[in-house]
Amino acid sequence: MLANAHIEQMTREEMTALQLERLQKIVAWAIDKSFFYRERFAAAQVTAADIKSLAAIRFLPFLGSKDIRSVDALDMLTLPLSSILRFNWMQEITGEITRFYAAGDIARNMEMLTRVLVAADINPASVVGLQGDLSDSRYLDIQYALEAVGATVVPLGTDYRHWLRIMELVGMDTLISTPQLIMQLIIQLQATGKNIVDYPLNKLLCLNTNSVQNPMQQHLQTRTQAKVYNLYAPPEIGFAGMLFQCEGKVGHHVQEDCYYPEIIAFNSDEPVLEDDRMGELVVTTLAAEAMPLIRYRTGQAVSRLSEPCSCGRSLVRIGTPFSFGY
Repeated sequence: MLANAHIEQMTREEMTALQLERLQKIVAWAIDKSFFYRERFAAAQVTAADIKSLAAIRFLPFLGSKDIRSVDALDMLTLPLSSILRFNWMQEITGEITRFYAAGDIARNMEMLTRVLVAADINPASVVGLQGDLSDSRYLDIQYALEAVGATVVPLGTDYRHWLRIMELVGMDTLISTPQLIMQLIIQLQATGKNIVDYPLNKLLCLNTNSVQNPMQQHLQTRTQAKVYNLYAPPEIGFAGMLFQCEGKVGHHVQEDCYYPEIIAFNSDEPVLEDDRMGELVVTTLAAEAMPLIRYRTGQAVSRLSEPCSCGRSLVRIGTPFSFGY
């Protein structure tokens, strides 16, 4: 099933036209509204008028994780604080990250996440445990999207005692969490003499915050006997479903109407134009209102998959060196 057939089955020509229109707008918006981007693009001697094609994105400077952490978030902001609907601060191992969201950002995040949920066959009959800290904006988006599709949502929080009690109270068929928290749940159940396979869980949606590929996937599948769907949810992006898996489970679909993916050759700034050749994933937010990220280097090794997906979605898929192992 598809949540938004118009976008998810858009022709390549239509998608390219939409991406170019949005890229031109976001670059002009960032230069006009953000002190950070105005200074950065001036130093690179590039203007919005230079973006006449998608290929012209190469004129724009890259953005790294260190840039995001070192700059004042208010300098990146493109809107007055009175227009901000949500503020999110995260303490990561690599440093602090602050993200701002306007009403339009939250609405788009919810719409994209409904695509993610439908791709994993989550529906009004689903009972979904949401394991994590709801002070994290990514989890709030997921909860709202789950409620929008009519699923029953069971917030589990981060306290293992809470997890164990709710596991006995509610028969959840789906769990959305990070691989690390799911493993903690498995271990805590085991410590009380219980096995997670004795519960009705049959589906896991894993938020992979540090890498596209889930390093625990094979182990989680073995321990839970559940289907595992991976989402790429880096804190710098501040969204849980930029890359998502469908029932085909080969690679990840890109939410191309809102994120423009590039693949850049390793140890180089040159684009990788061939399918099935590895490079570094670089992402530009095409529709972010409050805090756009332009040419963000994720550090992830991926390739663009050439074969069409069996699910019928025309959204580009990317794979990792391990994509075909699961």
